[in-house]
Amino acid sequence: MSATTHPTGRALRGATPDGRPPRAASGASRPGTVGAAVRRWLLGSLAVLVAVVWVFPIYWMIQSAFLPTNRLRTPEPTFFPVDGTLSNFRRVLADPTFFASFRVSLGVTAVTLVAAIVFAFLAALAVSRFRFRGRKSFIVTILVVQMIPAEGLFISQYQMLDGWRLVNTIAGLSIVYVAAILPFTIWMLRGFVTGVPIDLEEAGMVDGLSRTGAFFRITFPLLAPGLVASGVYGFLQAWNEYTLALVVMTDPAQRTLPLWLQGLVEANRATDWGVVMAGATLIAVPVILFFLFVQNKMTAGLVAGAVKG
Repeated sequence: MSATTHPTGRALRGATPDGRPPRAASGASRPGTVGAAVRRWLLGSLAVLVAVVWVFPIYWMIQSAFLPTNRLRTPEPTFFPVDGTLSNFRRVLADPTFFASFRVSLGVTAVTLVAAIVFAFLAALAVSRFRFRGRKSFIVTILVVQMIPAEGLFISQYQMLDGWRLVNTIAGLSIVYVAAILPFTIWMLRGFVTGVPIDLEEAGMVDGLSRTGAFFRITFPLLAPGLVASGVYGFLQAWNEYTLALVVMTDPAQRTLPLWLQGLVEANRATDWGVVMAGATLIAVPVILFFLFVQNKMTAGLVAGAVKG
């Protein structure tokens, strides 16, 4: 801290080199700062409370999977399975129908995801980048289709697949799934495509790129977050869907995992809830892994789009 001389000859302690008195400290003593800190603390506490309420059913499912049946049937709840067992998981993995249903669900989800993303991406590009006759009618049709309850289409969908001999097949169920998730996927991707200015492609074409080259080198990387978000939606819908699979997959040998889990519940009068919770936990594992993997890709795509834009 320097000391300068006042015009009267006295030195001012803490003054700046040009002779001005130091400024008062700001921030800590302002009345609004305390209110903002309290507000942030309340909002943070509310967010933690909502997160706990949301996560608790998942935690209860996982911890119940490690408890034997006699512990699950007791009136006193068990919150921490300190003396848990892996017997429930062993019984699920020893069931050959589990792996058969897993293969069916995996095949249906893969076909549905690829087909829905490709068709929705092309449709979103056409609606957003081109002006053609019937464009507005097509957009309105997408919204109208979203309003139709899925249960109202079961009979017609089953008759259609039965006429094509696609009942109890992965291809037949995939067609129904693609038709179910395609309207919303198109609407979602349309927002991402519209958010990327076409001027970026035109600037690339001015620099010597072709229209196709400008799209794949400039626009397509910016659309990666939208494709990933649509992929997450399609994966969740196809992997966890139950009602359409119940209508189309009538053969017990061609059941998806949700149907397998329902059959496990109804197999006996006394349901073994430990096995049911273990099966539900194993069904949720691929979803969690897929989301964690895609979350990293989504963040990388957002950052890359911001830099390239």
